[in-house]
Formats: sequence, structure tokens, C-alpha cells
Amino acid sequence: MRWKARIAGRRRRLVAAAVTTATVALGTVSALSLAGQAAAGEPAAAAALGGNWYGAAPYVMPFDNSPPDLGPVMSATGQKSFQLAFILAPSGGGCSPTWDGTHPVSSDTQAASVINGIRAAGGDVTVSIGGYGGTKLGQTCGDPSSTAAAYQQVITKYGLKAIDFDLEEPEYENAAAIHNEIGAAKILQQNNSGLYVSVTTAGTTGGEGTGWFGKQMLAEAKSQGFTPANYAIMPFDGGFGGSAAQISALEGFHSTLMSTFGWSSATAYAREGVSLMNGRSDTGEYFRQADFQAVLDYATSHGLSRYTYWSVNRDRQCGTPDNNGQTSGTCSSVAQSAWDFTKFTARFGGATPPPPPTDPPAGTCAAPAWSASSVYTGGMEVTYTKHTYKAKWWTQGETPGKADVWTDEGPCS
Repeated sequence: MRWKARIAGRRRRLVAAAVTTATVALGTVSALSLAGQAAAGEPAAAAALGGNWYGAAPYVMPFDNSPPDLGPVMSATGQKSFQLAFILAPSGGGCSPTWDGTHPVSSDTQAASVINGIRAAGGDVTVSIGGYGGTKLGQTCGDPSSTAAAYQQVITKYGLKAIDFDLEEPEYENAAAIHNEIGAAKILQQNNSGLYVSVTTAGTTGGEGTGWFGKQMLAEAKSQGFTPANYAIMPFDGGFGGSAAQISALEGFHSTLMSTFGWSSATAYAREGVSLMNGRSDTGEYFRQADFQAVLDYATSHGLSRYTYWSVNRDRQCGTPDNNGQTSGTCSSVAQSAWDFTKFTARFGGATPPPPPTDPPAGTCAAPAWSASSVYTGGMEVTYTKHTYKAKWWTQGETPGKADVWTDEGPCS
């Protein structure tokens, strides 16, 4: 889910600095270079994926944020599925599906080429609708049936076996739009046998895992008798300090699912998912490889059915590991090797990728310990929670890792 158009967004939130619109060439798995494959505008048939793969599909923006060559990503990680984002209403209005509000699905060849490449390599895709930015079809289509008809065009065009409803602010604050989206999801589920439907919404650090509008969305689903494969929360961009806070939110959301739908604990876990953000979030939180591992351990030990993240576009190191304390839509702003975070979704999906990544080796904690009473000026370094931090400017009493004045220079011991 998401920037929220997440970093593209929470997703398009990062919308960043270097958003690049480019034609995606999938290198060794490019559908256009494979004899016998469908033409770019005519997607090839989907591979038969089993297990958790649709729940393990990380988000990719195929048009913006410097989309990566997914062939090498698949080879390096064992990842078999990807979630392409986002389907929106046309930026000029109307009830027809477009990519990012600007690329009509009806005439698309670029996303189709990406899908063909993934399928040629033995994988498959799910497509996400909504996100944080732009106008959603639930807002512009008049009712659930017309909203569903718009999404059916996407399913038919690409031969989809899975679709994701990313329902978050500001759309989920619009009761009529959410009624249309949930109603459309139910219609699609009924009309497309075996369709995997996931729902993604915002996460909060409160005891219930999601906020008032998230709970209202669940109540709408209950009132319409709709049950997706899972509901996932996005525990970031809301004061999350790492994996412990994320796991706490998941436990809270587990309780919310039980109380809302009357599910047993086991059923609630089986219908629950998580959508993470790798590296530095829009609000300056940091989620490193160790956090992904901790949440993966929680997800697998509790039987969650979805474990994904935003986004593969960001699953590479910036020019400088911390990107000068800035969040980017095209890199993670933390120290990493290429595709470190995708290896976690691959493990959840059931592949056997290379050994799981670890944080870079820790250096020596040579800087003095941070003190809340001391004054620091730009360039001064301190040690705090086994990390070295450098002050950007004058500061006193602002905690490293929680205040923008500090640049995290990495772990130390």
C-alpha cells in the first residue's frame, strides 16, 4: 500500500525526487524478445502459482520511479510474483481504468510487456488498484456494478488471477466510494472463479492496528457479506519505530478482525496480512533487513497469508547509503545489497533464494554516547542504540533515530 501512492507512494507519497517514466525492458525475460510469446498488447497466459505467492507479491511501479529490470530480480532472489501499481480513474474524470490516471488500460502495451516477461520466466502478477494519490474508480463510477465493470476490463485484458484493493486515505474517508469498492470486489470475486482478492489499508500504532476509517471499511465488508483472501495493514508512516511496533500493530489488527467478523484466532491470522516499507519511510522511520526478518518470523509463525512491501523500485542502495537523510522512490536510503528486501517476500512465497540478507557488518562505536543534556553542532557524531549518528545542525535533547536533525550512519558495536 503504499507512499501512499507510497513513495509513489504513502506510496505516491515519495514521489520523489527522481521519478522516471520509462519503457521497461525486462532483459533476459523480455516478452518481446521471446519467440512465440504474445504481442505486447496481448498478455500471455498466467503461470500456475501455488502456495503463498500472490500474498508474497511485492509492489512495483511499472511506469514511474525508475522501474527495475525484473528478470535479474527474479534470478537473484527466487521471487515469482509482483504486484503492479496502481489502477486509477482517468485524471480528467470518468469510469474507465488507467495506470496512474494517465495510461489507459485499453491501449496499454507497456504494462502488458512487463507482465509477459514475468510470465515467460515462470511467474505471475497481481494488480493493485487505489493507493494514496490520484482519483479512484470507486469515487467516479456510480455504483458497485459499474466500478466492478471497470476493474473487469483490467482482469480480462491481462488475464489476472489476483487483484489488490489498496483502500486508504483519502478514499477510505468517502463512505460512498468505499461502498462501491467493496461491492466491486465482491462482484469480481463472484464472477471470476478462483480470483485471489486482497485488501490493503492503513496501519496505526494504536491497540486496534488500524484507525477509525479502516474499521469502517471492515464494517462495510461485513455488511455486504464480502470476505477477501486477506486484509493487510501497512504499519509505517505513523510513528512506527521498527519491527516491534509493527508486530504490536499486527496483534492489535488480529483482535480487530476477530471482534469485527466473529472469527476465531486461527481464522483471523489466516485472513491477515502485512504490507511493509523498506528502508526510510516518508515520515523518516527506518525499517532495515532485521526488521523485515522479525516481521517475517511473526508472519510465518502465526500463519498470516500475506507478506509484501513497498516497493521493488526502492530495493537498491542509494548513491550514499543514507541518501543524505532523504526518502526516495527509487532507492531505500539504507545500506543494502540489491534486492535484499525482495528476498524476504521470496522466502514467504516458498522459493529458495540465496541465504537471507543481514545488516552490513557493524563498525566500531567510536563516537561518544549521546546525551540529552549535551549541545551538538553540525558534523558531530554520537553513539545511540548501537548506531552512529551525525548531527546535521545545532541540536540539544533531540533523540537520534527519531529527530530529522540526525543522520544514521549505520550500526556499530
